[in-house]
Amino acid sequence: MIRCSRFTVIDESFICAVCGAAIAPLGYTARDHCSKCLCSLHLDENPGDRLSGCGGVLMPIGAEQGKKGVKIIYKCRKCKMQKKNIAAKDDDNEMIIKLFSNPLT
Repeated sequence: MIRCSRFTVIDESFICAVCGAAIAPLGYTARDHCSKCLCSLHLDENPGDRLSGCGGVLMPIGAEQGKKGVKIIYKCRKCKMQKKNIAAKDDDNEMIIKLFSNPLT
């Protein structure tokens, strides 16, 4: 685990709580969502800190092009908080393309 200001890098394997896929570490940055269904869990206040008490499912609701690549836009099913995460190199490209077609209101 590496801590950089407000970003704690936790790059570990996990079983997706939504689709059940076995997800391997990325090897170049923190793994923060499933590469198959793109879902995540609302565990952090700041990346990697595991300080959120919510624990809800973060559903991908859209995507946008950012300076560092594609950003996936999430909304928590439980608390309705929205956040963005940079897409990983091994994310399902078809899922990301579908997210670009979702109009965000």
